[in-house]
Amino acid sequence: MKQPLFDIQDLTVKLGGKRIYSQFSARLPDVGITGIIGPNGCGKSTLLRCLGGLTTPENGNVRLRGADIARQSSIARARQIAFLPQEPPMLADMTVEGLVAKGRTPWRKAFLPPSQADRDAVSQALEATQLTELGHRRLTALSGGQRQRAWIAMALAQQTEVILLDEPTSYLDLPHQIRLMQLLRDLVAQKDQARRVVVVLHDLTIAARFCDTLVGLSDGKLVCAGPPSEALTPKTVMQLYGLRAQVRPDPVFARPVVYPEE
Repeated sequence: MKQPLFDIQDLTVKLGGKRIYSQFSARLPDVGITGIIGPNGCGKSTLLRCLGGLTTPENGNVRLRGADIARQSSIARARQIAFLPQEPPMLADMTVEGLVAKGRTPWRKAFLPPSQADRDAVSQALEATQLTELGHRRLTALSGGQRQRAWIAMALAQQTEVILLDEPTSYLDLPHQIRLMQLLRDLVAQKDQARRVVVVLHDLTIAARFCDTLVGLSDGKLVCAGPPSEALTPKTVMQLYGLRAQVRPDPVFARPVVYPEE
């Protein structure tokens, strides 16, 4: 059996006195894009933070390609995993280019100016997110969707093997949602630098269209995991959301589409 990207074993997590996970185990396969789906409050963001080593569980461990991430330094993790939270902090006095350049922090040597590799990474990230012309604008002068793309550009500039994104499409209009997901598909398809993306999504149609694997969570438990055509069924939609629905293949992309019955 192929080694998983992430191997989660007996994870127990408590936040604010509430137990989110109790002896939770799952394997996230080594595929391009893994989507995490489920209702609000089911533990999606917490799981993503555990994958990035940002939340320490009471018990259990998370392994990235067999290596326990809790045993790695923060710098070592930051060179492997980029993490974008659902609501990044507002950095009022920073420009778009300055924010994206922060993604190079794990690779830069202290007190030295940016290298050519750093400048190239920032330039490529701005171009990929269609922000090149806005590079010198302050974040406060941007729309919510533009700011979201700036944070995504920062994660791209970090040039890690794994990118963790918590609801990155939340503040984007539909065209930019599609462009972002297509950008992620392009990233994982690159042969010279294969990347893996784990992304929390609410829109099941977008999740099914762009993700290779879907992981469904409810109340801190694993409901389904597998390709969209296997993970999304009327039964799992009911288990996840308490929603009666039909699931049919899209006539264009042959990916499942959920049609609520009520």
